[in-house]
Amino acid sequence: MSNSGIVVLFIAVVVAMVWANSPWQEFYRALMQTEITFTLGSYEISEPVLRWINDGLMALFFLQIGLELKKEIMGGKLSSPKNAVLPIGAAIGGMAFPALIYFLFNTTGEASQGWGIPMATDIAFSLGVLALFGKRLPTALRVFLVTLAVVDDLGVVLVIAVFYTSEFSGMNLLHAFLFFGVLIIGNYAGIRKAWFYAIIGIGGVWLAFFFSGVHPTIAGILTAIAIPGRVKIKKDTFLVRLNTLHTKFLKAKPKEGALISEEQLEILEGIKTASSEAQTPLQKIEKALDPFVTFVVLPLFALANAGIFLHGDLIKVLLNPISLGIGIGLVFGKFVGIVAVSRLLVALELAKLPDRVTWSQIYGVGFLGGIGFTMSIFINELAFNNEVFIYTAKVSILFASLIAGIIGSVILMKNSKEPRKLK
Repeated sequence: MSNSGIVVLFIAVVVAMVWANSPWQEFYRALMQTEITFTLGSYEISEPVLRWINDGLMALFFLQIGLELKKEIMGGKLSSPKNAVLPIGAAIGGMAFPALIYFLFNTTGEASQGWGIPMATDIAFSLGVLALFGKRLPTALRVFLVTLAVVDDLGVVLVIAVFYTSEFSGMNLLHAFLFFGVLIIGNYAGIRKAWFYAIIGIGGVWLAFFFSGVHPTIAGILTAIAIPGRVKIKKDTFLVRLNTLHTKFLKAKPKEGALISEEQLEILEGIKTASSEAQTPLQKIEKALDPFVTFVVLPLFALANAGIFLHGDLIKVLLNPISLGIGIGLVFGKFVGIVAVSRLLVALELAKLPDRVTWSQIYGVGFLGGIGFTMSIFINELAFNNEVFIYTAKVSILFASLIAGIIGSVILMKNSKEPRKLK
């Protein structure tokens, strides 16, 4: 995420908080609950704005994350299984320890249902904080956090699907995987058109998950897996074809006036086709999605979810067992889980630290993993029906995420290096 994207995301959070605590707070709540309806023949979907954002637009965010992860697995930092073990193991530890800590404070009743809240990492905000350091931190550290956060999010989606799904439709879930199978077949059949994966991914996989009761953002991850990540023609073939077309274009007889000749137009179309075949659909779609996700999807998600109306005795609220379970789980549970499992895997020689990454930097990322924020707030809405519990959890998430972000930033600041300047 670019620095300008981080600024827009931060502004969205501030606007949401100010709006939710202003005289216009009722309008904010009403806006988020406004129904938007889509009709196609006899089929109709009518959901509030909040759900369209959380379940609809966020699927595009997960699609982008899935594409980035697949790219790294195919030819990046995670192409070696040994490199992938560390962040995946750290993510699992970062989910298990916070849930355990929460259970220590809330063992019975409805309050015990909130164990999934501190498991979540807000990938956008955690990566946003890391991005503030720019080139002063190694790229491998960002890849570590991206992988950790994606695995974390996948784990949270599975938790939602299994433990926080009140209604479940096995038939619709079967339809979702059938559509996913169509995407996989399309990949192997050599289909490289973005519209094919968009129509089947949204009109098939996403809709089926939406109606199945399982959180539909997983549709984004599955669609990303199916999108081709290999070029159609190799570099040498592309250069030969490009050189041939270039020669033909120079020899083609030009047309008088401003327009080019039909022959020249045909050659240029050939160059366009060759250029497209020399690129991967995965990278083209990822690049096209980036500005929309950065400047539309994530800010809207923050605006819709970060509006917390602060009221009552905040000290009393923060000392509530629910609040303590979430707060300690996010700040220390995440850190301990990420760092302890990472240390264990390296000590057992099952994994190794990424190049140029130090343990101090892993400690900083361990705290950044405690920025649960919007994702934790989302799970909170699913975990509780009691309005007091929901408010208590939101306040704890807000303060815990802020504390975790500050601690992580301070640690990374002390362990970052200024990029060398060219002489």
